[in-house]
Amino acid sequence: MRAGLVGTKLGMTRLFTEKGDHVPVTVVQVDDCQVIGHKTIEKDGYSAVQLGHGKTREILVSKSNRGIFAKAKLPLKRKVSEFRVSPENYLEVGAEVKATHFDLGTFVDVSGLTIGKGFSGAMKRHNFGGLRASHGVSVSHRSHGSTGNRQDPGRVFKGKKMAGHYGHERVTIQNLEIVQIDEDKNLLFIKGSIPGHKGTRVRVRDAVKKQKRAS
Repeated sequence: MRAGLVGTKLGMTRLFTEKGDHVPVTVVQVDDCQVIGHKTIEKDGYSAVQLGHGKTREILVSKSNRGIFAKAKLPLKRKVSEFRVSPENYLEVGAEVKATHFDLGTFVDVSGLTIGKGFSGAMKRHNFGGLRASHGVSVSHRSHGSTGNRQDPGRVFKGKKMAGHYGHERVTIQNLEIVQIDEDKNLLFIKGSIPGHKGTRVRVRDAVKKQKRAS
């Protein structure tokens, strides 16, 4: 188990293979991603690598994070992320993590915040079918229907699928393939779509369930 990286989603485009096949890809830029510290089993109970990413001003960095950067003698970063790693896969403090951290054909898991949709009804939020379009249904075609039973239990169960805040939650898409790497511009071209809007930060790490495609 090795460290991943943090990048910025630039948007989607397409690539064409030598056979002329069309491949939809998401472009992720890896920039200002640097190792700032370690977590060890002896001291912290687990092994991990801490990465700092994103340019910032001192006033925007918490006091605890300032101490981490001061200890590592590195410039301040906007955010700090951790990746669990095996003890033999520690990266040196100060090392920059670039797009070449991954190989062509590697499968990765990508995590990010989905686009927020605000307060949404049950049909949009949970894919409900809604009520009948005729035969006595009036004004409530898009309602979610019954929410509970009678006197017993006399309440709505926790977790009941109802209208509410939709989106803006952390989602991980697994087994996405890296189909192209631009070393000069530090770009990863990942097959398929990943969570979030343009400009959002995403975490990319080796896929848990799938290995590199055989060449």
